[in-house]
Amino acid sequence: MLQKIAAKRARATPHNDHGVGDTLLDAKARVGQWRGAIARRKSLAFQPRPSDARGPGLPRLLSELKTPYELWSAGRAERRGPGSDGLPVVSHPVMLLPGFATHPARMKGLRTVLENAGHRVADWGLGFNFGPDADRFDRLCERVTLMARREGQPLVLVGWSLGGLFAREIAHRHPAAVAMVITLGSPFSGDRRANNAWRAYQLITGHTVDAPPVGERAFGAKPPVPTIALWSPRDGIVSPRSSCGRPGERDRAVAMRCTHLGFAGHPDVARTLIALIGTLDQDNA
Repeated sequence: MLQKIAAKRARATPHNDHGVGDTLLDAKARVGQWRGAIARRKSLAFQPRPSDARGPGLPRLLSELKTPYELWSAGRAERRGPGSDGLPVVSHPVMLLPGFATHPARMKGLRTVLENAGHRVADWGLGFNFGPDADRFDRLCERVTLMARREGQPLVLVGWSLGGLFAREIAHRHPAAVAMVITLGSPFSGDRRANNAWRAYQLITGHTVDAPPVGERAFGAKPPVPTIALWSPRDGIVSPRSSCGRPGERDRAVAMRCTHLGFAGHPDVARTLIALIGTLDQDNA
């Protein structure tokens, strides 16, 4: 009797050994892919630096740790100083693009100052910036062109570090949607390893700085729109030579006195942005 019951249960619930085996093989393949990806990224992170490429020295890099105090001190001096009544004659749409591995919230200080000056400011809408990806970059380009149509005029793109490279590439692809590009400490010139972040970039993105999936036109020749490079001799992450650029790679270079991390919220940077955006009104007058 018990044998008959067991046989009936076996017929009612057939084994699927083949399906279990496929699942295990798929899991094993995924583990192998993960291990390969980890090994590749580890190799990219420990590539030797070319002998002729140098980022800022260690003392300059360590000075980046003082950025919070620097911003607090500069903000305090700003509040004690005389107020500014130089509101723009014309309001412009502005998009802020964050630096590598940072969130748009890091540029909140700049956004507040630009909005108080009368500009319409938006962030890039993609959260943290973990490097170029073809699909995400297409979405960013679509966001820029849609915002330009909605606003009825081209945008001012303000890109911090890697965000500035994105801004330059967008301007190459969609110049009709971009009125001006302003880069903040962006390494668009010279050797792509002349900074202290390229190994971290390769580790996180999984590709070399020499072969990004998108963004090749961000380097070298300037976009076909007014392009201004803000750079700092105190930058501890990107070589000032790389973020300043040469004639032909940008229209103008403006030196700031801040750390690389300080570009995202220093009052002097904010004032400079307002002045630069104001030149669009002078050009159209």
